[in-house]
Amino acid sequence: MTPTMKEIEKKTVRKTMMRILPFILLLYIIAYLDRVNLGYAALQMNAELALTAEVFGLLSGIFFIGYFFFEVPSNMIMNKVGAQMWIARIMITWGIVVILTGFVQGTTHLYMARFLLGVAEAGFFPGIILYLTYWFRARERGKATAVLLLALPIGGLIGAPVSTWILDNISWYGMLGWRWMFILEGLPAIILGIVVVFYLTNKPSNAKWLTDEEKEWLEGELNAERLQSAQVNKVSKIDMLKDSKVWKLSLLYFTGYTAVYGLSFWLPTIIKSLSAAGTTNMEIGWLAMIPAFVGIPVILFVGWNADRTNSYKTHLLVCFIIGIFGFIGCGLSESVSTVVLMLAITSAGLYGFTGCFFAYMTFFFSESTAPVGIAIVNSFAALGGFVGPMILGMLDLTSGMFVLSALLAIGIITLMTLKLVSKKEGITISGVQATRGVPEA
Repeated sequence: MTPTMKEIEKKTVRKTMMRILPFILLLYIIAYLDRVNLGYAALQMNAELALTAEVFGLLSGIFFIGYFFFEVPSNMIMNKVGAQMWIARIMITWGIVVILTGFVQGTTHLYMARFLLGVAEAGFFPGIILYLTYWFRARERGKATAVLLLALPIGGLIGAPVSTWILDNISWYGMLGWRWMFILEGLPAIILGIVVVFYLTNKPSNAKWLTDEEKEWLEGELNAERLQSAQVNKVSKIDMLKDSKVWKLSLLYFTGYTAVYGLSFWLPTIIKSLSAAGTTNMEIGWLAMIPAFVGIPVILFVGWNADRTNSYKTHLLVCFIIGIFGFIGCGLSESVSTVVLMLAITSAGLYGFTGCFFAYMTFFFSESTAPVGIAIVNSFAALGGFVGPMILGMLDLTSGMFVLSALLAIGIITLMTLKLVSKKEGITISGVQATRGVPEA
């Protein structure tokens, strides 16, 4: 009995999600952990290396300078050589840099290691976002990016207890725990980088785990969306660079990114500053897990509901408002219990934002401009990863939280000026009818 088109669709979508999403989620968990574990290392490292708050803020952010300069070239290379080899290269090199960070002997070495980590990892996240457009239609992209962004709270859940446990319990060969934390947490990136070569499939046409019927259906659907996207978005890279929407997306993501990473790097230190004397690193780690717990259901719900209602813009607006409320509450908190509660509320807004922004962003690019466009938005926004930690390093807790809330307000204003071209008619390609619902303007 020949399967119907609906049966082929259902089976193909399920197979691609089960094959791709759990694996790239695992990769991004490792990436996020290796990016922010500096915050846990600070509980020991700052004292051993005599790092001031201002220096630590710069160390946290300098990663994103290297990231900024190499992100667009990295995404262009991946589009040429394929995700399989390029993602593997990125992971292996950043794993090596993380391990070497465990052997630094001073501030200069740390600056070099953090900058090189940004260079090594540049292109990983926008490359994965681009990779999702090779496999998922617009209607599934919100769910797919939501699963990917689960790496942020899951990375927090894993990183907090594991990193603080290493700090308190491992001091082999006379080296403090923060050094072993970098060494041990750098190894998974190298191992998984090797696995990527054998597991990741570049495009549906290369997938041995799909039948010919499934490949034909998926390629037809994706080609239909690409043609329609080319009709409503810029197809020339030069024209795209002249389009204000690209720069508005960059500013919007910059405001959210600044808030996310300002909080991520300083979360353990914020909790420690309000904790009672004698609180252990492990106890701080358990408290730091609470905002991450909140983030998991929020990311999934926002991504799923945005896809269901086709109202990405409204979801982004609500998430930013929640984030502003949370940051103001954090700034006014005077006890550890209150600040953890407000951090959880803040995290709900920020995690929800990341859960649907990347699906929303892909509606603004055509197939030809997506590699560069996505990388540009992510690279300029990555400067927020430099600014966010610096804000909290240079200002006191209250002032820093108020500045971050003001940045989210700028994000809301930017979001309200973004408009999508509405075009909902179906397009037929090679006998395949595909209608792409454009989200709210």
